[in-house]
This record gives sequence, C-alpha cells and structure tokens, in this order.
Amino acid sequence: MPLTGTRDLGAIADSAALVPNLETEEWELKGAQHLQLHYELGGERTGLLPPALHPSIPPTLLVNVTHVPESEAGAFTFATVRVGCRSGARPRGLLVRGYCDSPTAAAVLRERWGLPLEIADVRLDPSYARAATSVTLDGTTILAGELVDPQPITGADVQYMATLALARVARDGEETLLIQVDPDYTFERAQRGTARLTAFDAEAWSLPGATAAHPISASLTTVDMTLPRLRYLVHPEKSPMQAVERLPQPQPA
Repeated sequence: MPLTGTRDLGAIADSAALVPNLETEEWELKGAQHLQLHYELGGERTGLLPPALHPSIPPTLLVNVTHVPESEAGAFTFATVRVGCRSGARPRGLLVRGYCDSPTAAAVLRERWGLPLEIADVRLDPSYARAATSVTLDGTTILAGELVDPQPITGADVQYMATLALARVARDGEETLLIQVDPDYTFERAQRGTARLTAFDAEAWSLPGATAAHPISASLTTVDMTLPRLRYLVHPEKSPMQAVERLPQPQPA
C-alpha cells in the first residue's frame, strides 16, 4: 500500500492566507534570482503531510529563496521551505509557512496565490564563489544556508516542483485547501553547486521534527518568472484519488 500523510492541516489553518477569489491573473516577475537548496529529509515523513499526499521517496526538503528586483509591489525577497511529496503521480512541494521581507508583496502573494507568507528579514546575497541566504525573525535566525562552488549549467538542467500552498479559500463559506502554484520560468542564467544549510528552525516553518539530513543539490538561477492563473486545488483531508479539483479556465475568444 502506498504511504499517505497523517497530518491535520486544519490545526494550523488560522495562520494560512485567505484567498477571496480564485480567478487571479498572471503576474510576470522579471530578472528574479532564485536559490534552491535540495536536501534529503530527516525525521518525520507522513506526519508532515495531509492524507491527500504521498511522501516522496526518498523524503526531501526544498529550501527556496527568490529575490525580485522590481515589480508593481516594489523589490522583495521571499523564502519557503517545502516538503517533497506527490499529488497522485505528480511531484509537488507542500508549503505551510514561508517568509517575505515586504508587507506589500506578501499581501499580494497571500491574497492571489495563497502563499502562507509572514514578515521577516529575508536575504539572498550571491557572489562569485557562493550564494548565501538567511531568514531572521524577531532577531532570531531561523534559516541560514548557501550554495558553494557554483558552476555554470543551462536552464534545461534545472527543474522546479510546483507548490501546494496551504490556504483558506472563501467560497460557499471558508475551506482549508491546498492551492497549486506552478510558475513558468524563462532562464537567463543558471549555476549549480553544493548545498550547505547551517541553520534551520523547523518549528518556525511549521514543520515539527523535520531535519535537513543530507544535501542533494543546489542551484542558483536568474529567471523571468510568471506566477500563473490558478488551475488546481487539492482537498487535504481526502484520499489522493479524490483530492484534486480542476478549476474552470477562461475560454479563448
């Protein structure tokens, strides 16, 4: 029997974003710098995921930090830590809490894509020999890491998993759902290197018991990133075969 999650996400839904409308338009973010540190997950597996999702094999932890130099919401940087999983047969990353350094951008990302972002000091500092990142909340470092020894690659060598973001959706009342966010990326530059995570406070990311056990890979890219119209929802308490809901899409004129 395939493994499925056991976590009740309703217990932490109060901190999730409230999405009043699922008909958001695309948002293009040009020249974004995106760091990913990919680790094998230690500690709990099924207890971090709801019943709608299968754990990945091996279990994985995905640290992602994105700096957007210019947008309608100004410049901003946001960080997420996701648990690798599968929705049906599709690889995904479950996001239950992240952080952003801009209240304006965080409000847009919460309301339109359901990203559960809180406010913190989020930094991404790429240089010739490394790309360092940190997240500081109320004076405490809850994440610190880096990509070291970067080597050039092509964008075809980089693959990002779609996100399943814990959100509260307002329709016929309020539902706790997972919103699929699967941006499109146009790569300008890409590098890979060694992942090094020096600080990770699992509780601050609502991932109790999670540890970053072994580094798998790291990448740093410069991309034009387009946040999409919403296409899929996942009902976290349902079984994997019944959990996915496809949203209606606008028809071409």
